[in-house]
Amino acid sequence: MRLPPASSSRSTPVLFNSLTFVVFFAVVASAYWALKSWEARKNLLLVASYLFYGAWNPPFALLLFATTALDFILGARIAAATVPTARKRWMWASVTSNLSMLGFFKYGNFLLENTQWLLARAGIAYHPPHLDLFLPIGISFYTFHSLSYTLDVYRGVCRPTKSLRDFTLAVSFFPQLVAGPIVRAADFLPQLDAPPTLKSNQFQWGLFMMTLGMFQKVVLADTLLAPVADSVFGHPAPVLTLDAWTGVIAFSGQIFFDFSGYSTCAIGAALCLGFHLRDNFLFPFASVGFSEFWRRWHISLSTFLRDFLYIPLGGNRVGAARAAVNLVIVMFLGGLWHGAAWTFVVWGLIHGLCLVAEHVLRTVTQGAAWRETWPVEVFLCLVTYCFVCIAWVFFRAANFPAAGLLLGAMAGKIPVGQAILSGREILLVALVIAGLWIAHWRLRHTSLEAAIGHKPVWLVGTAWTVMLGLILLTQGSGNAFIYFQF
Repeated sequence: MRLPPASSSRSTPVLFNSLTFVVFFAVVASAYWALKSWEARKNLLLVASYLFYGAWNPPFALLLFATTALDFILGARIAAATVPTARKRWMWASVTSNLSMLGFFKYGNFLLENTQWLLARAGIAYHPPHLDLFLPIGISFYTFHSLSYTLDVYRGVCRPTKSLRDFTLAVSFFPQLVAGPIVRAADFLPQLDAPPTLKSNQFQWGLFMMTLGMFQKVVLADTLLAPVADSVFGHPAPVLTLDAWTGVIAFSGQIFFDFSGYSTCAIGAALCLGFHLRDNFLFPFASVGFSEFWRRWHISLSTFLRDFLYIPLGGNRVGAARAAVNLVIVMFLGGLWHGAAWTFVVWGLIHGLCLVAEHVLRTVTQGAAWRETWPVEVFLCLVTYCFVCIAWVFFRAANFPAAGLLLGAMAGKIPVGQAILSGREILLVALVIAGLWIAHWRLRHTSLEAAIGHKPVWLVGTAWTVMLGLILLTQGSGNAFIYFQF
């Protein structure tokens, strides 16, 4: 059963899809490029980042800094240690401190309530107090931002920085602070060594990316798909099979456009300031198999789990059975990372089991020529998407009974269901998702920048104008990004 989310502050974060952020970013970017001193620019970005985060709940800015400062110290300790056991001890101190803080705020009530349930099964009455905690926004992201530094220093792939200011900026850089991508210090810190220079059209491309991200969020996710998904997942009674599938498919598009929209905005904002963040999504609807899906979906998380969990567990170097167990463990924890509820765990386990099944299938059919033909690829892409949608049911449903009811409707096992969606809504979802599928399939072997770079300037300008117009016409709900809760 999904537990109620931790309490949140009455204040709201500064949203990318708000006029407040537009003004904030315009002021910061203008002042940033007006300054001549690189040190002054970095100081400005640091102050702006903490103002951006502190606008939601000022005391939690202190928690953000405490996390950063501790990992800065521990990173220096790891680098200075000459004895392997000492290096490992400092590394585990960082892992323990970061995960303890994350566990307390995000999973405190979840652990207490599950402990109560287990003790009740043993006949022990235990009534723990409810921890009325605020869940710091973006804690799952900035914890991993900071933790990646000490882990990379321990692995020898990142040199420890001597500047607390630079490391603090790397962790708190406001475009990616609260919902990713998960930016590793090893990628960001070298960009702070020298002042960036804007390459040709970089600022314009950054603004275009921000517009595209807002279009994905405001128009496609919030306006076109969210109402349908909310109607189906929020309906207390059984629905028709067609409505059930439409609602789940709508949510698959909503969460992509919502999360990809945020990442696209973050990457665009960083480009406008002269920084480069890695792509977080690479057309995942064109994935042929779950392995490819996780190479294209939330890439910063999947690579973090691969490098810092899957490979240390032995990866696929320890035999097929152990590798399968490693995959399931990684996806179990990946599901739990998303939220303090067993429904998220089941979502992760479904992905883990599908990854294992895929590996078995690839082993059995290894060398088969038919596997690489385009009809088979399209079929496997459809199968992958179908199972991804089934897994999304547990991600989105309020609890297991609700998930079971919806899955029953999707399987046609509900004899009598209510028709809650109009033909117009079903057609709208079908057109949006079909368009998304076609776009991803056509772009699966290229990049967005390369694809747009070959288009005429007038066409890009027209598309940009249309997106801006639709954003302005549909703006109003101000919905927070889905991944803010993680």
